[in-house]
Amino acid sequence: MTEFVRVLLPLAPAVPLVLALLGLLLRRPTSLLPLAALPGLAAAFVSPTGEIISLPWLLLGISFRLDPLGAVFLGFASLLWTLAGLYAYAYLGGKQGEGRFCLFWNLTLAGTSGTFVAADAATFYLSFALLSLAAYGLVVHERSKAAWRAGRVYIVLAIFGETCLLLGLLLGANAADSLLIDDVRAALAVSPWRDAAILALLMGFGLKAGLVPLHVWLPLAHSAAPVPASAVLSGVIVKAGLIGLIRFLPIDALPSWADTLLWLGLATAWSGILLGLPQRQPKAVLAYSTMSQMGLMVAVLGAGFGAGVAGTTMATALYATHHGLAKGALFLAVGVVAAGAGRAAIPLLVVVAVLGAAIAGMPFTGGALAKLAIKDSLGSGPVGLLASLSAIGTMLLMLRTLVLLVAQRPPAAVAHASAGLIGPFVATAAAALVVPWLLFPVLTGRPLAYAFASPVIWDALWPIFVAVVIASPAFLRSIAVGDIAGPVEAVLRRVGGSWTAWHPPRPAIDGPRLLTRLVKPAQSLETWLAGSAASGSALLLVAVLLGFAALI
Repeated sequence: MTEFVRVLLPLAPAVPLVLALLGLLLRRPTSLLPLAALPGLAAAFVSPTGEIISLPWLLLGISFRLDPLGAVFLGFASLLWTLAGLYAYAYLGGKQGEGRFCLFWNLTLAGTSGTFVAADAATFYLSFALLSLAAYGLVVHERSKAAWRAGRVYIVLAIFGETCLLLGLLLGANAADSLLIDDVRAALAVSPWRDAAILALLMGFGLKAGLVPLHVWLPLAHSAAPVPASAVLSGVIVKAGLIGLIRFLPIDALPSWADTLLWLGLATAWSGILLGLPQRQPKAVLAYSTMSQMGLMVAVLGAGFGAGVAGTTMATALYATHHGLAKGALFLAVGVVAAGAGRAAIPLLVVVAVLGAAIAGMPFTGGALAKLAIKDSLGSGPVGLLASLSAIGTMLLMLRTLVLLVAQRPPAAVAHASAGLIGPFVATAAAALVVPWLLFPVLTGRPLAYAFASPVIWDALWPIFVAVVIASPAFLRSIAVGDIAGPVEAVLRRVGGSWTAWHPPRPAIDGPRLLTRLVKPAQSLETWLAGSAASGSALLLVAVLLGFAALI
């Protein structure tokens, strides 16, 4: 039995890889999706913590280790992935492209699981690269114009991020003369290449976490992907960047970098709010909300490590758990509403409202406990005030989502959502509301009674009250999904046009027909982009970064 328990940890990434191949042989491969994350869920509960499990015969050597942080991330991620897999079975089963979706779904899951339990830098990088590249298949699955555009932006930034990450890890491993993550992190703090390595890692992990100005892939990808894919993209995959920052950056020993992380996180949190409120699609609003919440989590790391607050890591893990489950449930709700909820529409929207208020920190919800857990790390000064005020923006985003869902409900006469869609949504919503209550005493060391103190309740309640008072159906002027991605594409398009004028392209090897098919969508894209406005210095910075990524 003990040996079987030890095997569970390697099975967390291995089983999805096997199912990815097996799914190619089945007529209904979506039937395998609910099973893929079960080994990871079991490993999170029963695998021994701290023990390194090495597989020297696999590739150049693979090693896994489950620590308390990894157990939390692996546990909530596997739970969400299992429920989203059930949802995907009803959502995509029997439809065109089912096998292709299952292939990329399982590959992304394998990479994500490996990232959470990797013990060395090589295993971590291999897993991180797998999840990054495989997620492209989920983003472009619909093969619509929006999906291809989102996929293009995503893959360019993903390759740029992987390049930065590889550079940072190589510098860290060279300084440590070891591949173990703990050794790399310790060596980076005193390495002569410290700042260069940390900057590279920050860009690689920060991109995945959706930090500005490299966030543009996030709203585009989450809006374009199928609903179950959006749920795991927003609920889990962005957390790979978060755990990477925790694992590798020695910010507790470097106050200047801690401050950088803090203010970059706060800038992202507020940018997500300001860019998300004018959106006109529920999934876009939810995507910008994820960007905002990820910024807040990064700010917690910067503030907590900078001030030496004990428990910052596990407090952030609790916050990530609630956000992942709640945001996953909200994305699933978008699909249920679009399918037609019928008589269940009102109860469904009530659940959506409760989940949204929970993310904003409404008292007596799992979200209130998550907010309470990170309060000590943020402190009571200006940083704590900015974080508290951001809860108003978060609630406004959730109200905006609710308003858009109500407005976009199909008529009652259309076909109702199946139990296969409603059931996983309800289960995910219940997990988001209940799981934080189970984890709060364990991860924070405080009793649940602490959450019922009058000052604590008031601190959580007043941002909700303010948001409800100032909410308006108009919610500002509309902004295109992806915000600065459009202007950047326009700049690169014009640069590309100038290059072509000086260096005429060679004829396409497949003849005029292929050339016409390639030029026509590019002309349509240029016409669409011509109406986008520039975004100042942020546009210039991201243009340079995207251009560099395209060259490499």
